[in-house]
Amino acid sequence: MERLTPQEESVMLYVWQLGECAIKDVVDQMEEPKPPYTTVASIFRNLENKEYLTKRRFGNVKVFKPKVTEAAYKRHFLSGVVQSYFDNSYKKLVSFFAKEQKITKDELAEIIRLIEKNQK
Repeated sequence: MERLTPQEESVMLYVWQLGECAIKDVVDQMEEPKPPYTTVASIFRNLENKEYLTKRRFGNVKVFKPKVTEAAYKRHFLSGVVQSYFDNSYKKLVSFFAKEQKITKDELAEIIRLIEKNQK
């Protein structure tokens, strides 16, 4: 799976949210100032070339659909971050965020509840 640029990731977030969509649908969802349609179309072309999107014609409109799920993308790249920066240890990842005060005690408790729930 090829890494996405920040612009490609931003567009994919809209596509994942919308499901099946046209380029115009994504442009309409974007905040002001909106990028030009042609810029977004170019990003869609790149995403299609990287095999993140599939395309079909619906009349005169090209309709795109995610080929890669958001969960698969997150899983793939988060695993790379954990491997590269935290010696392949999720414990070190969580410890890092705890030490940096980016995660609260309540959030840690919720993580523990989720882990226990998934182990049953």
